[in-house]
Amino acid sequence: MTQHAQNANPTSDVVVIGGGIIGLACAWSALRDGASVTVIDRDFEGDRTSHGNAGGIAVTESTPIAVNGLFTKALKWLVDPLGPLSLDWKHLPAAWPWFMAFRRTANKERFREISLALASLNNRVYDDIVPMFEDVGAMDSFYRRGALTVYETGEAFAADQHEWAFKRELGVRWHAMSADEIREYEPSLAPVFRHGVFLDDWSHIGDPKRLVTQLRDRVKQLGATFVAGTVQALDLADALAPAAVIGTGERVKGRRMVVATGAWSASLAASIGDRVLLDSERGYNMTLPSHGIGLSREVIFAERKFVATPLDIGLRIGGAAEFAGLEAPPNYQRSEALLALGKRFLPDINDAGAVKWMGHRPATPDSLPVIGSSPRAPSVIYAFGHGHLGLTQSATTGALVADLLAGRTPGIDLEPYSIKRFQN
Repeated sequence: MTQHAQNANPTSDVVVIGGGIIGLACAWSALRDGASVTVIDRDFEGDRTSHGNAGGIAVTESTPIAVNGLFTKALKWLVDPLGPLSLDWKHLPAAWPWFMAFRRTANKERFREISLALASLNNRVYDDIVPMFEDVGAMDSFYRRGALTVYETGEAFAADQHEWAFKRELGVRWHAMSADEIREYEPSLAPVFRHGVFLDDWSHIGDPKRLVTQLRDRVKQLGATFVAGTVQALDLADALAPAAVIGTGERVKGRRMVVATGAWSASLAASIGDRVLLDSERGYNMTLPSHGIGLSREVIFAERKFVATPLDIGLRIGGAAEFAGLEAPPNYQRSEALLALGKRFLPDINDAGAVKWMGHRPATPDSLPVIGSSPRAPSVIYAFGHGHLGLTQSATTGALVADLLAGRTPGIDLEPYSIKRFQN
């Protein structure tokens, strides 16, 4: 099905740039509306962020990362080369505007605005994602078992109570758990956790890579044209048929363009004059195919900033946030550090055959994705910047983009996600 650009349909209704979970969800929604769709990606079969995530449908994550006081705490983390946050100092000049904007989002009023916008997306996730999973055949590996956040100390648990109370106000269902209840639910955990929070509506999928393959196959089946190539820029010379310009000089035209290239999206927006603060928040993991333990659901280790998820393909231990840009080589010592934490808190795991991985989370400083039309070119629609919530918000983003493509009024106000917020 993959074609060279010169053989593609010269003008599709929609050209989706990006073959990850967000781009494919946008293509799926547009195809279901009856549009003709072309999807462009540099390597459809290659590894991508959508493959290596922790598998969580994290509908409870409706507050931004920049909580009050985090900036100071982050400075301390940076001293530890294998701590939960690292920064390649060579990348600092490029990342400085991002970090300054990140710091501003901890303002109390702005924090609340962002949280309400995240909740608007997350509170409709299951309405959108379940039909997509049903259509692509993914329901057999979709596990609605909740998730468990665990705390080693009473101090850390108490410090988070304000945020938990706010999340309840945003619609998150949760209840506190005692040390005995934690051991009853997840006996594989080391007996060091004094407090827990059970997240009723969290779920996870068994294999993120398989899901991407299922969705891609379904998009092909629905009639999409696939074009292999790296898009270098958008060309708006023809107002009725903008073009995606591939590195070879080939051009793929569509009546509408959807930019869904994750952490690589900023340069495409810049090619038509739209500014965005977007960085790669590089995440690491280890997947243990023969882990040998009986974890039932995703576990979030609150103080250590990592997670463990029982996937169909093994136990995945993931976390860390590394800012080093798109080109720096992976530092797999960070994967090893996560494995060491996993062994400490899941003492019976077997790490034989463990697989290391690094991926580029597309992060905005305010934790909100960019969804909506370009203010400079209504024919261009953005769908990127989902950070840790790409899988979670994929089908919802696809549904909102489909509304815009079809001229329908989206079910939620898209102003909070507009790229215009970065123009000042």
